[in-house]
Amino acid sequence: MTDGGPSPSGGIYFKNRSGMTETKRFPARPLATRVITLAALITRPMIMGVRGLVIDAQKRVLLVRHSYVAGYWLPGGGVEHGETLLDALARELREEGNIVLSGEAPVLHGVYLNRDACRYNHETLFVVRGFRQTGPFAPTREIVEAGFFPADALPEDAIESVRKRIDEVMGGVPTSPYW
Repeated sequence: MTDGGPSPSGGIYFKNRSGMTETKRFPARPLATRVITLAALITRPMIMGVRGLVIDAQKRVLLVRHSYVAGYWLPGGGVEHGETLLDALARELREEGNIVLSGEAPVLHGVYLNRDACRYNHETLFVVRGFRQTGPFAPTREIVEAGFFPADALPEDAIESVRKRIDEVMGGVPTSPYW
């Protein structure tokens, strides 16, 4: 066989004795990929969060109040290992507001760097219009209050990033790259 150069699939092209092209993959490539990925996680870790701007038919937005931090927030939280953004969104909405996604799919509005939390924390924001609430909210250890509020009459202690995201989605304000 003679070397014919790299292939698009990560192997190397070879010509066999009958002149046919073959591709040979080397077992070291997956190991190298794992080493590079591990090095990236160590040197450039990233935390990914997901938030939902849930808007009901009366154009009210769902806000939650946590037991461990002040103010009203958009429902959401961290994306777990092996979880997609939409899976995490569905889980957080269910846990924090008895919200089940249905009908119209959530729309990704933006991905933001959250410099207030840490230099490697990113938040994703989905706009949710297709949903149903399975029952009234009952306080938990984490979420002490959840409810829908008119976008133009938010609770006084709604945090600034909540106000900015609502203005982006419902007020036509340009989207910021920062949470």
